[in-house]
Amino acid sequence: MACKQPTMPASSTHSYAFRLKPGEDLRNGIDSFVRSKHITAGWVATCVGSLTDYSIRPANQEGAMSGQGHFEIVSLVGTLSTNGSHLHISFSDSTGKTTGGHLLPGCKVYTTAEIVIQSSDGFIFTREKDGSTPWEELQVKEKH
Repeated sequence: MACKQPTMPASSTHSYAFRLKPGEDLRNGIDSFVRSKHITAGWVATCVGSLTDYSIRPANQEGAMSGQGHFEIVSLVGTLSTNGSHLHISFSDSTGKTTGGHLLPGCKVYTTAEIVIQSSDGFIFTREKDGSTPWEELQVKEKH
């Protein structure tokens, strides 16, 4: 018995690459780029760079955690949309200790943040309460 796969809408994937410079805010820079390109269904393909300041919300915490120093960005992942984005970052200090959480405004670029974003024009991402959790969660809608 063959398994029937759902059909996906015809869509194109777009790739974007940009760099944030020293002193720029990582979260605000990404949000600004997403708005400028009118991205409604995107994701972070990769990011490499460094920070002098960080501001994150750790897992299952209501408040932010922040600090200063010199940190390497070792991971940045998430969904992107003009309707709301959800990003997680991991960064390491000079001893290799790695910290991560939800990316918040206040992460200042040290030397560079080299970011590659991809998007699809076949979907629209929104963030809405759906009753499955107390938070606004990703909702994926097909563009017609």
